[in-house]
Amino acid sequence: MQTASGASLSDAAPQPARPRRGLIVVLAAVAVAVIVVDQASKALAAAKLTPGDPIQLVGDLLRLDLIRNPGAAFSLATGMTWVLTVVAIGVVVFVVRSARRLASLPWAVALGLLLGGAIGNLTDRLLREPGFARGHVVDFIAYGHLFIGNVADIAIVVAAGLIVVLGLRGTSLDGRHPTPDRSGPRTDDADE
Repeated sequence: MQTASGASLSDAAPQPARPRRGLIVVLAAVAVAVIVVDQASKALAAAKLTPGDPIQLVGDLLRLDLIRNPGAAFSLATGMTWVLTVVAIGVVVFVVRSARRLASLPWAVALGLLLGGAIGNLTDRLLREPGFARGHVVDFIAYGHLFIGNVADIAIVVAAGLIVVLGLRGTSLDGRHPTPDRSGPRTDDADE
């Protein structure tokens, strides 16, 4: 349908993109895959590794070293597990609400990774010892002497990297890119 006689469809005002069911499925599938791999790897690490007895994979650069982390990355906010639980719930709510505007495959993958990582660590905080909403996260992948993390952490970091790239490229959740100004460079001749 044309907007006016002789006008093309591309001249019509852009309509807001609606989420495509397939993109929601991608987001959900990525999130579920992250959660399953994260929880399975944590269960395996808890069953097979002994705290304080690391297994070297690549010298000191990469090893398996089981800890139960009451804080965030780099052991920040230790003793404030309930705050981290609330933050993780906030991330989950944000991703679910943002999914309504989703019309971009890269954003679907990024949000799926973020959602899966947040739920993976939130599951530990809700269900593991020492108690509900105060549980310690199982970490077991040691990167040198910098920090120890898990699969959920990897998913969150990859999601953050993708979101930065998408932001730098100007790709919004609805798949739109900023339109360049086609009027050409401005000259100050008109002021004279």
